[in-house]
Amino acid sequence: MSHTYFFTGFPGFIATSLIKEIIRKGYPVCHIYVLVLPNFKDRALEEIDRIASKGDINASQFTVITGDITRPQLAIDDPLNGELQSKVTHVFHLAAIYDLAVPEDIAFEVNVNGTKNMNDWVLTLPNIERYVYFSTSYVAGTREGRILETDLDMNQSFKNHYEQTKYKAEVLVNEIMNHVPTTIIRPGIVVGHSKTGETIKFDGPYFILNFFDKLKFLPFIPYLGNGKAEGNFVPIDYILDATLYLSHHSVGAGKTYQLTDPKPYRVNEVYRMLMKEQLGKEPKGSIPLAFAKWSLSIPTFRKWVRVEKEALDYFTCMAEYDCSQTLRDLEGSGISCPDFKDVIPAMVRYYKENKNDKSKHLKIQ
Repeated sequence: MSHTYFFTGFPGFIATSLIKEIIRKGYPVCHIYVLVLPNFKDRALEEIDRIASKGDINASQFTVITGDITRPQLAIDDPLNGELQSKVTHVFHLAAIYDLAVPEDIAFEVNVNGTKNMNDWVLTLPNIERYVYFSTSYVAGTREGRILETDLDMNQSFKNHYEQTKYKAEVLVNEIMNHVPTTIIRPGIVVGHSKTGETIKFDGPYFILNFFDKLKFLPFIPYLGNGKAEGNFVPIDYILDATLYLSHHSVGAGKTYQLTDPKPYRVNEVYRMLMKEQLGKEPKGSIPLAFAKWSLSIPTFRKWVRVEKEALDYFTCMAEYDCSQTLRDLEGSGISCPDFKDVIPAMVRYYKENKNDKSKHLKIQ
């Protein structure tokens, strides 16, 4: 039986990549609907043309819908909404504000209210086979120690509005899991493809590469703090493979999966490996993380090095993200998370080739 998909978050990197993989892996596609804000329509149509040009799917199997998750019924008009309700079998909700420095009101409107509207809409779909919600492992906030996939409301506090609003959104999704077959995906910090290095944005650990690139003229670059926290970095291809498997297999219904590195390196070791690959040298000495944060509080400096100061909070995040349920349910699928040291060469190579592409860098405020 063919599936009819509905995506938010297109033409973002993960949503686009998921669609490409659905097609490449041969999932039976009847139609793919993508919901976009009006100002993203042209970009969405261009991306669909690129996908269809590969020859494995016809552009007529796509429909771009202009709408808005922050509005009731996603701002979809009634005739089209009736069509969707009769056809959609799989919903992937990825639209969100991911910026660590996002203001609270914007984060709440998109991440929380937007998800509430998505939930309400999904509940109207009589033929829904799976609702896939993209959360983040950082709904754990400032918790330390072992974080289970079954953990959510643990009276935690949060490092930023992004984490807090994604937590609140996941709480809302949990409330409808008994009514809709739902799979919640909690990725770690997503990096580029493990073989090609391809990514759409240089954030997360790419801030470290930005930092190194600007300071490479120095005779040596120190470590930032003690770096004992685990580096929770996972390549996009693992996220895609695991997500599609778990969101189509019956085992994944009603479960939450932390797509995190089962054997993570400490942040200092990641820092060292990245510097070795990018600059051919290793860190010497260290400076207190508090001093680094103070430096990044100076707008001129953080814009020059292209690093969000909020990113440094993850250097001290002493959490261990347990992914036992993920590993158990992926058994026999052939899907596993690559060793991060084997991902770094492709990641750095792609960064070097594309570091001057302004569209890949976040605008640092």
